[in-house]
Amino acid sequence: MRIVSGIQPTGNLHLGNYLGAIRNWVRMQDENAAAGGDTLFFLADLHAITVYNKPEELAANTREMAAALLAAGVDPAKAILFNQARVPAHAELAWLLFCTARIGWLNRMTQFKEKSGKNREGASVGLFAYPVLQAADVLIYKTTHVPVGEDQKQHLELARDIATKFNTDFETDLFVLPDPIIPPAAARIMSLRDGTAKMSKSDPSDMARINLSDDDDMIAQKIRKAKTDPEPLPAAAEELNGRPEAKNLVAIYAALTDESMEQVLTRFAGQGFGAFKPALSEALIETLRPIRERFVAMKADHAAIDQVLEQGAERARTLAAPVLDGAYKALGLQR
Repeated sequence: MRIVSGIQPTGNLHLGNYLGAIRNWVRMQDENAAAGGDTLFFLADLHAITVYNKPEELAANTREMAAALLAAGVDPAKAILFNQARVPAHAELAWLLFCTARIGWLNRMTQFKEKSGKNREGASVGLFAYPVLQAADVLIYKTTHVPVGEDQKQHLELARDIATKFNTDFETDLFVLPDPIIPPAAARIMSLRDGTAKMSKSDPSDMARINLSDDDDMIAQKIRKAKTDPEPLPAAAEELNGRPEAKNLVAIYAALTDESMEQVLTRFAGQGFGAFKPALSEALIETLRPIRERFVAMKADHAAIDQVLEQGAERARTLAAPVLDGAYKALGLQR
């Protein structure tokens, strides 16, 4: 198996990022390395520029995301970690594939409609066409498997359509058609102030999220002040329906301890949040303390982060080169 996955570099990383994506990456790399496969993880800085970013913030966020991944357990000995911009083959192949992809295919991509909103005419061409860059991201490495959530299935199908058309048009078997991996259900972590809204770095209240940089006392304080309700915890998960804040705190505990919500409720059924919140704080602190300590130390060392990213990029460029050469040759382009 050759697995490829990307993540956009965002600042102010929080518990939702860790439990929602980063932890699954670590598990994936460990399992695939043990099976003798290749795993490539990239920071999607080329995707980030489809909307405006302050250049200094994008650079800082890319390093911060790399530091978080490394602190959380992404291991350069088991996986290839790099940022897209260090591997020009992503952008080069994207242009070649733009000439194979059809406008009608892109018009059917539902995410563009959601991201552009009512300002479709004011959106960048990159925001419209980024699924083709996503196709290049995976096809450039002869990727066999791509982890996808429900919202990305359509984009992987597009990558397969582009690969099939290119291979057919130019009578080649250059591109491998990647298959989806549906990762284990990632915890959907909600705001500590509003159980109906996702935990987000853009929330104006810092008390709504657990940041990866929060110290033990801050984590405990945020959990103490997290919104709840006066009812005790029930014995069954379905009884949490209609209690979004309670459901969120139980889901966080279950994700941290790798238990089901039913197992957690069996232990705490009938108890109030005066008993549950200290247990949740302890689980959070014990899980996040070693990650935070590595993260804080690592994100200040720009040279070390850049070295990891450049070494990963060098390995990625080596894997990408023959595929890019093959695409130029198939098209009859001389260089």
